[in-house]
Amino acid sequence: MTKKVHVIAGVTLVGLLTMSGCATGGVPTKETPKIAQSTGGELSGEIKIWSWDVAAKALQRMAPEFEKANPGVKVQVVDIGYDNAYDKITVGLKSGSGLPDVITLEDARIAGYAENFPGGLVDLSAVAGKYKADFDRAKWAAATSGNGLFALPWDSAPVALFYRRDYFKQAGIDPGSIITWDDAIKAGEKIKQATGKRLFVSDLTNPDMFTTLLQQLGQGYFKEGKVAVSTPAAVRALTLLKTLRDKDLPQNEKGWDGMVTATKEGKAATQPTAAWWTGTLTAEMPELSGRFGVVPLPAFDANGVRTSANGGSALAITSQTRNQNAAWAFVEWLLARKDSQVSMMKTEALFPAYLPALTDPLFDQSQPYFGGQRVNRLFADEVRDIPPVELTGDDPQAREVLKKTVSGVLLEGEDPKAALDEAAKRISSATKRPIFP
Repeated sequence: MTKKVHVIAGVTLVGLLTMSGCATGGVPTKETPKIAQSTGGELSGEIKIWSWDVAAKALQRMAPEFEKANPGVKVQVVDIGYDNAYDKITVGLKSGSGLPDVITLEDARIAGYAENFPGGLVDLSAVAGKYKADFDRAKWAAATSGNGLFALPWDSAPVALFYRRDYFKQAGIDPGSIITWDDAIKAGEKIKQATGKRLFVSDLTNPDMFTTLLQQLGQGYFKEGKVAVSTPAAVRALTLLKTLRDKDLPQNEKGWDGMVTATKEGKAATQPTAAWWTGTLTAEMPELSGRFGVVPLPAFDANGVRTSANGGSALAITSQTRNQNAAWAFVEWLLARKDSQVSMMKTEALFPAYLPALTDPLFDQSQPYFGGQRVNRLFADEVRDIPPVELTGDDPQAREVLKKTVSGVLLEGEDPKAALDEAAKRISSATKRPIFP
């Protein structure tokens, strides 16, 4: 799913999950429902699915094909719109009624719902466990909470470095020479001097870039259930951002619209972001065709990981379903089948988390917009390297605290370690979790 959806997601659910947690919201503890193994036979009945944006379009397009293969089943896809999607889902889980059979969830939301509403989502382990090796391991980890699997991964979001070919040429820089973030900083300084353009666009009041860098280092906000925002990895990630800021290399723009507008106006030479950015570029900036290329994300160390993740979604089955077998059959058919995933990549640009789909010749096609580069093959090769990280129901609270922390360091010059130490204390106090280690 596109980043436009992912960015807004950081706002809607924070208060709701905080209010609806087991300790504060009065949600009774229930035994987690587990999906039953199908006894075989023809499927029948109706299933309803909630989704939004391009994901809803993909579901609406694919549903008739599933119905054709299963004539006894009717699939109803409802585009509930993004703005109130999580409000509706949260209310349905809290009340125990009103939800459809299947819901779309962004990765960052799965653990929170599984933890805060035990019994609200079906544990898919019994039927989906056999597919574990076939999915992006970072996505599988995001869909897992405790010992349960509460969604099946859909689209992946490997991160790389998009760059302006013309700016690099003007500055005399070979993009292939950028191996580490130190290389990127040196290139950024040279590009700025030669062209007047900054290195990349970022909202310096937003922790998204910090989160992406932290995952590149193999960590999330929590580790072993403990608050981990003040670990050496976290300090290293924020220190890198401060170094970039001190050298005046990020182009500070507000939110998604600011990033799109600044890119369209050519204010920056690169953008470290996910595979879905290709769709934004081709759809909203066709006049820039031929000016972009893509290289792997710079590593922290010479032999370090050269990718991360930013976004992505999954499908979950709610415990309110009355047609569990048909709901699972559809989810399995859509997400654990090569043809379905390739079709959605080709038509809706939903990058598959299902690894067998990445072997399709579609990913080896050259893309004229990117000067003939096989951009999708680069991203497909990165998927297996995305570091899995621990996600929890307290991630939204941590993110809210980190907004102030990141902006304090990048806009007010605060010391990264001291700021992260203070953030860890605040998150620990709010979540009652100890600080790692």
